[in-house]
Formats: sequence, C-alpha cells, structure tokens
Amino acid sequence: MIKLFLSVTFATALMGWVAYGQTSSSSTTMATGSTGATETTTTTTESLGTVTDFTPGQMIVLKTEAGEPVHYKFSKTVTYQTADGRVIEPSKIRKDSKVRVHYMKSGDDMLVDKVIVTDRD
Repeated sequence: MIKLFLSVTFATALMGWVAYGQTSSSSTTMATGSTGATETTTTTTESLGTVTDFTPGQMIVLKTEAGEPVHYKFSKTVTYQTADGRVIEPSKIRKDSKVRVHYMKSGDDMLVDKVIVTDRD
C-alpha cells in the first residue's frame, strides 16, 4: 500500500515538474502576391521558469527544465503583471520568483514583451 502511494505521489510530482518547464509558441506568416516581395513572419513563444537574475528594462535569466539558464533581453515596451492580469511594477519581481515570459525571436536574441508572475509572495 505504501509503495502504491509513493508511486502515485512521485508520478504526480514528476508530471507537474515537466509541465512547469513547457514552452508554447504561435506563428503568423503573411505573404504578398507576385507583384510584391513582402513576407512577414512573427513567432511568439512563452516559457516558464524561475528567475535567477533580473535587471528591469534590460534582461532576465530563467532556470527552466532544460537545466541551463536561459537569457532573455527586453523589448522597448515590457508589461509586468500577475497571473490574474493586474499590472505590477518591475520591482515586484525578485530572484526565485516563478514567472512566464512572452517573447519573440529576433536573430539570436529572445526579446521579452511580457513577464507574468505565476506565484505570489
């Protein structure tokens, strides 16, 4: 009975840990007909992690399930908010906060435009 309980507990914890580090993304592609050569591709992605380093307006480093720290730069406009959508000041984000970042790839950089704090102090 104890082995069954421990197995179920471990499996539940493992699923939560794996789900915590998941990323999601969406893409939009727009192409113009044969008269023009306009092509726009936008890829936005969200990632979950724990803050290990943070400089408001400049960068954030997250520890994710991948194990290696992931470095993000901030875009010109960044929104900081709580999980329920309330806008907060950047000073509310601290080391070890659990956050979800919304970012876009720009060359080799990942530019964050939204930081959502997923836990409360």
